[in-house]
Amino acid sequence: MLTCAEVTELVTSYLEGQMAWRRRMAFRLHLGMCKHCRAYLRQMKSTVKVLGRVPADPIPPELRDDLARRLVAMRKKDG
Repeated sequence: MLTCAEVTELVTSYLEGQMAWRRRMAFRLHLGMCKHCRAYLRQMKSTVKVLGRVPADPIPPELRDDLARRLVAMRKKDG
């Protein structure tokens, strides 16, 4: 049977329909027994649905650079 970590690694393949039959059945079996992974799958489906509606405009360079600086600062603070 799959572990929760394996389910999170495979969720994209599952949602894209790119999973072999046997693996898909193991994935569904795990979902049937794990409420946390079912919740994770629901969240991923919602994310895909929302991101499908996000415009494909590129991020302005100054916003991208500011975000990158903030992420680096957060990592330094946490690490």
